[in-house]
Amino acid sequence: MRHAPPPTRGPVARADRLLSPVEDATNLIAALFVFALMCLGIAQVVMRTLFDTPLTGYVDLVELSMAGMAFLGAAYTQRMGAHIRMELALGQLSGRKLWAAEILGALIGMAVIGVLIWYSAGHFWRSYELGDTTMDAEYPVWPSKLVVPVAFSLWFLRLAIQLAGAVRLFIDPARDPQGVTLMKDAAQTAKEEADAAQEER
Repeated sequence: MRHAPPPTRGPVARADRLLSPVEDATNLIAALFVFALMCLGIAQVVMRTLFDTPLTGYVDLVELSMAGMAFLGAAYTQRMGAHIRMELALGQLSGRKLWAAEILGALIGMAVIGVLIWYSAGHFWRSYELGDTTMDAEYPVWPSKLVVPVAFSLWFLRLAIQLAGAVRLFIDPARDPQGVTLMKDAAQTAKEEADAAQEER
């Protein structure tokens, strides 16, 4: 799968260009969370093994970092088509049938994510009002809970862009793809991976 490169014109293409850098940034932040957690784990092992002094609040920091690692890259993953898709079924479709299926999938996704935004925002607000903290080091929990509705909101916007792109192509399948994920067959994917491996050498 690959994301359709946005052409220079059209509201869908403009929205795609505006949202893509934000998705790239949040995905980078998620990667930094993973890297920081790896470094923290190494420090925990070294401190406990060599100095018999574990890091204070290590478990709490791991708990707080989970939301960033799990959700901040979701919109980027949606854009790149790196998530699990029913391509065995979609691969049998073409033209308006394909884009009708994509529209249905985007609408279902937006409905689910919309509900998750509502409830996760409520959890964040309650945590902020109550001054909720972790059990051990008593770090504030609300920044971690705020990450969830923010990440889901970006995901919702990405789904909205893909919905608009699919509607364009349902109306006229001959248009240039904008803001949608294009499927590739296994041979094309293998060729691109082999070319990328050769370039790295």
